[in-house]
Amino acid sequence: MKNLSKSAQKIQSVLSQFGLELTVIELTESTRTSKDAAEAIGCEIAQIAKSLIFKGKRTQKPILVIASGANRVNENKIQEYAGEEIVKAEAAFVLEHTGFVIGGVPPIGHLTYIKPFIDECLLKYPEIWSAAGTPNAVFKLTPDDLLKITQGQVVLIK
Repeated sequence: MKNLSKSAQKIQSVLSQFGLELTVIELTESTRTSKDAAEAIGCEIAQIAKSLIFKGKRTQKPILVIASGANRVNENKIQEYAGEEIVKAEAAFVLEHTGFVIGGVPPIGHLTYIKPFIDECLLKYPEIWSAAGTPNAVFKLTPDDLLKITQGQVVLIK
């Protein structure tokens, strides 16, 4: 097995701390978008757990949404859950708060813990795939694994 890039290795190390057999893989193909990831992996777009960062307009805090790749996030619903208006986070904000670039943001391993809102649609699949720190690194997990490693709140996002 070839060595992982620094960001992907960081996620592998974080995953290992949970005692789950989850393995980061780096592909030659891009996994930057849900469509790219699904094509590279060979799964449905809906099985991609995309980690999206928004910014609280009042608090300026990061808000993490882990959505099914097939779903568009209803920002009004996320605002209700977050208790404040949200705005799309710019690339510099995402990097500053997670340590990762857009297109490779994982659900875990951020610079500080961000409790996520998790799309309930992800729970219906026996396996899902998530970004692992770079725009071509991913790992396979179950919905139960996702809940365990993120301590997230399951919500309706569309």
